[in-house]
Amino acid sequence: MMKISVLDIVHQTMADGPGFRTAIYCAGCDHACPGCHNPQSWNINNGHWMEIDELMEIIKADSMSNVTFTGGDPFCQVDAFTELARRIKAETTKNIWCWTGYTIEEIQADEHLSQMLPYIDTLVDGPFILAQRDTTLLFRGSPNQRIIHLTPVEEDVCPGAVELVKPR
Repeated sequence: MMKISVLDIVHQTMADGPGFRTAIYCAGCDHACPGCHNPQSWNINNGHWMEIDELMEIIKADSMSNVTFTGGDPFCQVDAFTELARRIKAETTKNIWCWTGYTIEEIQADEHLSQMLPYIDTLVDGPFILAQRDTTLLFRGSPNQRIIHLTPVEEDVCPGAVELVKPR
């Protein structure tokens, strides 16, 4: 059974995406962005290991909340987070927002990392850049970070969201 190193689970948060959300704060991040708001998340050993079944029970118990993957960087545990995202999509109607220090271009160029993208509705990508810190931005800390809607189902209106145009 796959496990995820989890720092915390925040229930019915509105800070980690639109509407009520169950936010899974994972441990493990290779980016180590200066000024990170969550540096304790860098070390994967700072979390506690939870089975995907256990996380699914928590997610399904809140019928009102969608799901957020954050941390840390969920792409540092991409195999387990892909399985969790696949289960969420198969067993619920919840949408998934995911924060990462990778850019979408880096993820798409890596076959291993890109396995999670089909299950993510909205990706907030890019490292936090302290010199560009902007506390007025919605759901991100610096303007290089993009809110990218990956599915047509995701229709949240978010200032700063970008639309990806697929190459022909």
